[in-house]
Amino acid sequence: MLQGPYGSLERDRPLVRIPFTHFAVGTVMLPFGGLLICVIASLYYHFHDATYTHCEVRNYLPSISAAISRVPERYIWRGFIGLHSAPRYLVSVAYFSFYRQHFQGRLLEVLLSLLTLLLSVAENTGLLVLTYVGSTEAYTVHKYGFITFISTSLLHMLVTLRLWFVIQRHSLQSEEVMSYRWKAASLPV
Repeated sequence: MLQGPYGSLERDRPLVRIPFTHFAVGTVMLPFGGLLICVIASLYYHFHDATYTHCEVRNYLPSISAAISRVPERYIWRGFIGLHSAPRYLVSVAYFSFYRQHFQGRLLEVLLSLLTLLLSVAENTGLLVLTYVGSTEAYTVHKYGFITFISTSLLHMLVTLRLWFVIQRHSLQSEEVMSYRWKAASLPV
């Protein structure tokens, strides 16, 4: 009998290992990278249309909506946001699992953890709807995608702050305390 990688312990080894920090930074950089590519492409392919204003003011860079509204930029932007959203769904579930382990036996915090998961999923879905359904294609759907994204984003941050306030109050780990401080500092932004 032939012994290959499938007949040994080799098959259980991970194919690729990526540190979570690199994964997180890469995920966060996808929208920025996509926007940068879209701005460069819109300047290269249709500079006049992308920088034109009704009041005839001279622009050297397009607005975000002008940079992502034409072809091929629209598809580049949608692709980058699609790639960005898949890990966000995974992180939502990972945070829910983290919260459940942290708050065993505490009903209010467990319910807030579930609410955080639902808000995060709704936020990500709102972002996808906002991205993939253009305002010129289906205005009402685009509008509700925007409203869903913004409102669930703010609510998600508030509930997350509440959960992390409880965590850092009972935690001795400096990473968790620092995480709460970063979240609290970023709320006004």
